[in-house]
Amino acid sequence: MSKNSSLVPQAREALNKFKMEAASEVGVSLKQGYNGDLTSKQNGSVGGQMVKNMIQKYENSMK
Repeated sequence: MSKNSSLVPQAREALNKFKMEAASEVGVSLKQGYNGDLTSKQNGSVGGQMVKNMIQKYENSMK
Protein backbone atom coordinates (compact mmCIF):
# COMPACT_ATOMS: atom_id res chain seq x y z
CA MET A 1 0.00 0.00 0.00
CA SER A 2 1.29 3.43 -0.92
CA LYS A 3 2.21 5.80 1.90
CA ASN A 4 -0.11 8.48 0.44
CA SER A 5 -3.14 6.26 -0.14
CA SER A 6 -6.19 6.78 2.04
CA LEU A 7 -7.80 3.99 4.00
CA VAL A 8 -11.13 5.50 2.98
CA PRO A 9 -10.73 6.81 -0.59
CA GLN A 10 -14.00 8.77 -0.37
CA ALA A 11 -12.48 10.89 2.40
CA ARG A 12 -9.90 12.50 0.10
CA GLU A 13 -12.22 15.34 -0.96
CA ALA A 14 -13.20 16.10 2.64
CA LEU A 15 -9.54 16.11 3.70
CA ASN A 16 -8.63 18.49 0.86
CA LYS A 17 -11.45 20.83 1.91
CA PHE A 18 -10.26 20.63 5.53
CA LYS A 19 -6.70 21.43 4.41
CA MET A 20 -7.87 24.46 2.41
CA GLU A 21 -9.86 25.75 5.41
CA ALA A 22 -6.85 25.36 7.71
CA ALA A 23 -4.64 27.14 5.18
CA SER A 24 -6.99 30.10 4.98
CA GLU A 25 -7.11 30.29 8.80
CA VAL A 26 -3.32 30.74 8.96
CA GLY A 27 -3.10 32.97 5.88
CA VAL A 28 -1.45 30.53 3.47
CA SER A 29 -2.85 30.54 -0.05
CA LEU A 30 -2.96 26.96 -1.31
CA LYS A 31 -4.01 26.10 -4.80
CA GLN A 32 -5.31 22.83 -6.19
CA GLY A 33 -2.49 20.55 -7.26
CA TYR A 34 1.19 21.33 -6.82
CA ASN A 35 2.18 23.69 -3.99
CA GLY A 36 5.95 23.16 -4.06
CA ASP A 37 6.57 26.88 -4.12
CA LEU A 38 5.52 27.18 -0.46
CA THR A 39 8.09 27.17 2.31
CA SER A 40 8.40 24.44 4.93
CA LYS A 41 7.22 26.94 7.52
CA GLN A 42 4.04 27.65 5.53
CA ASN A 43 3.32 23.97 4.98
CA GLY A 44 4.01 23.21 8.64
CA SER A 45 1.64 25.92 9.79
CA VAL A 46 -1.15 24.37 7.69
CA GLY A 47 -0.50 20.92 9.14
CA GLY A 48 -0.30 22.32 12.65
CA GLN A 49 -3.59 24.14 12.21
CA MET A 50 -5.21 20.93 10.97
CA VAL A 51 -4.04 19.05 14.06
CA LYS A 52 -5.17 21.89 16.34
CA ASN A 53 -8.64 21.85 14.75
CA MET A 54 -8.90 18.04 15.02
CA ILE A 55 -7.98 18.12 18.71
CA GLN A 56 -10.46 20.91 19.37
CA LYS A 57 -13.28 19.02 17.59
CA TYR A 58 -12.48 15.87 19.54
CA GLU A 59 -12.43 17.71 22.87
CA ASN A 60 -15.77 19.36 22.03
CA SER A 61 -17.29 15.95 21.24
CA MET A 62 -16.31 14.72 24.71
CA LYS A 63 -18.39 17.40 26.45
